[in-house]
Amino acid sequence: MRYLPKSPAERRAMLDRVGVTSADELFHVIPEEYRLRRDLAVPPQMGESEIIDHFRQAAAKNAVGYASFLGAGCYRHYRPVVIDSLVQRGEFLTSYTPYQAEITQGTLQAIFEFQTMICELTGMDVANASMYDGSTGAAESIMMATRITGRSHSVVASTVHPEYREVMSTYAQHQGLPSSTVGYDAKSGRINLDLLDAAITSDTACVLVQSPNFFGVVEDIPAIAAIAHAKGALLIVSIAEAISLGIVRPPVEADIVSMEAQSFGVALSYGGPYCGVIATKDRFIRQMPGRLVGETRDADGNRGFVLTLATREQHIRREKATSNICTNQALVALMATVYLTVYGKEGLRELARQNLAKADFAAKTLASQPGTRQLFATSPRFNEFVLFTEEAPATLNARLLDQKIIGGLDLSRWYPELGHATLWCATELNTRAQMEAAASTLACAPVEA
Repeated sequence: MRYLPKSPAERRAMLDRVGVTSADELFHVIPEEYRLRRDLAVPPQMGESEIIDHFRQAAAKNAVGYASFLGAGCYRHYRPVVIDSLVQRGEFLTSYTPYQAEITQGTLQAIFEFQTMICELTGMDVANASMYDGSTGAAESIMMATRITGRSHSVVASTVHPEYREVMSTYAQHQGLPSSTVGYDAKSGRINLDLLDAAITSDTACVLVQSPNFFGVVEDIPAIAAIAHAKGALLIVSIAEAISLGIVRPPVEADIVSMEAQSFGVALSYGGPYCGVIATKDRFIRQMPGRLVGETRDADGNRGFVLTLATREQHIRREKATSNICTNQALVALMATVYLTVYGKEGLRELARQNLAKADFAAKTLASQPGTRQLFATSPRFNEFVLFTEEAPATLNARLLDQKIIGGLDLSRWYPELGHATLWCATELNTRAQMEAAASTLACAPVEA
């Protein structure tokens, strides 16, 4: 009765009310071949104590105590305990959406602070109140650029996260927006500027690059911006690793910045929910999708906050809406707000330095092993790097897993031309002992007969 509250008597009363004798009679309009005449293929019900024991056994299978060197858009960073203490307060946790400004000032102020800090980090003038995630933010940025320029074509770097590109492709397919992909320089791992220049046409609305890119390499944003702007195209910079902004120069030459804020205190949680954001220049504000919180004054002159410039399809005619994304990630954005407030400017800079130093040590330690070398080693990078090994990545990762080490991501799925290449990530949570243990495992690769 806790989960199926309708008793047989209540069901009988409902059937009598609608004038039928059975559930089968109620659904007689459904053809017989489409009716289910067997029990559902699900396990039998369990008692509450059995369910709790079941989940305890499942939780025991988690990789507790494993060292992880995975990144690729999902990053392990320390989450201060104060984050959950604050975001789980009833005032935040149970609020759906801040439509009534007069009774949701706390939520609106938190979102306003989030927008402000995103602008300070990215060098943009205005940021929205968040999007679903980094991939949808990138796709919405392209659509935003097409509205601004009146052009339809987009140029996307092949070093943008492959799954972001898949989402963008889905958007573009159904919006009728053609796009082309530009490859990377084999030595630097950066976008090939000559190919980029050739790919931009008179119908190109925007160029989209990621920095640090999928290989962890920091792109030359000023050079890319010069090429795009010379041909009347906008520049969109996607940022998947937000911690990089603690030390990497913000992409101020960009027209639009799309960022995934997961690194700012949001748990990995098997892939979500995450927090995307779009930031841009003042002159493009009316084409920005999602919510925007603004500061105002009430009738008595007191400071207050409101939702403003709402161009979602919930607020205006659908054909004039900037996006059909009808929600934001306010609670997740609040996590990022608390995280950034706890660390502050100096704390975030120091954290970024730790990530930079640990990744550098890990890259040098791993690449020094026999049969291993680092790709794109001369380019500036943040906390990710690409290793080439003579041993196949699947075999290598299996040996690492035996040592309770989760190794790098096999890149052959998206970049087969790189051969036995894996993408590794080191953050402040990776220790020197973990890196040296991984290096020792690499050094013990079996010798082929």
